[in-house]
Amino acid sequence: MNSSEDFDALLYLSFGGPEGHDEVRPFLENVTRGRDVPPERLDEVAEHYHHFGGVSPLNRLNRDIMGSLEGELAERGLKLPVYFGNRNWHPMVEDTVERMAADGVRKALVFATSAWGGYSGCRQYHEDIARARAAVGEDRAPELVKLRQFYDHPLFVAANADAVTKAYAELAEQSRSGARLVFTAHSVPLSAEERAGADGRPHWYSRQVHEAARLVAEAVGVSDYDVVWQSRSGPPSIPWLEPDVCDHLDQLHGREVPAVVVSPLGFVSDHLEVVWDLDNEAAERASELGMGFVRAATAGTDPRYARMIGELVSEHVEDHRVRKLSPLVEAGCAANGRLCVAQGCC
Repeated sequence: MNSSEDFDALLYLSFGGPEGHDEVRPFLENVTRGRDVPPERLDEVAEHYHHFGGVSPLNRLNRDIMGSLEGELAERGLKLPVYFGNRNWHPMVEDTVERMAADGVRKALVFATSAWGGYSGCRQYHEDIARARAAVGEDRAPELVKLRQFYDHPLFVAANADAVTKAYAELAEQSRSGARLVFTAHSVPLSAEERAGADGRPHWYSRQVHEAARLVAEAVGVSDYDVVWQSRSGPPSIPWLEPDVCDHLDQLHGREVPAVVVSPLGFVSDHLEVVWDLDNEAAERASELGMGFVRAATAGTDPRYARMIGELVSEHVEDHRVRKLSPLVEAGCAANGRLCVAQGCC
């Protein structure tokens, strides 16, 4: 059994994003390194960032969440300073783990800002942890223990459900009853999705997204809804999860659906892939089709999100019971970048 005295800190580990025009291209090169993404595709995505002053909102949103989280941990009597590290941009996780070592941190929990299994949502964060420790040196780096996934945590589901309910209220009354609820998450290549897990079934990522959508829709009281995908990248020759959200809007228009409520369930914060792909591209497509469109808020700004992280910490260090709404697996805690391979979720 662990206790709070066993841990010195919490590492808040995220994706990262540029905070100025001159940071955009180096950031995108970090994101796509080794993926053979054509330069013209990077130029296209860079323009999305430049549209917003070269600044992704992600770092700011993460700092806001960390502020709430520090208060949450204090209320729980957990004296754990919160450190911030990113995979793709400053503060880079290697630099953060170096600072943790210099501060005398011996053992820390890691909260990764992804609710899901799969490579980029889970396994790659384990790789980030292992890489950072190797950069600092195994003899100096603190032990790092990644907390579990949270796609079916009651507080995560409740925050998303309330956001959907509020979004419905924003629709014109005459189109509300016929509106379609559409959940979105980041698409991934089919080659990754079809890789069987330990149980021989397809990858856990899309199964977890569908399960979370079911839980949120059930909480809202909607029995019929859609799960679609967004933000695909890479060569067109490589198939990814479909349908794309904009293509799906065309299909709904053909069925004379008057309006949509779009919930970006796959994202915990309003970073650029939400504000561009949904608030710009999808909203514009809906407008062209004469379709009402409201995008629900992401969970990260809801106070229950920080409370959820506090619960994840408490269940690990104080043996609090695990709260989850689904029978599907979630990865348990793993130390120093080693995967919980028995779970088979990544």
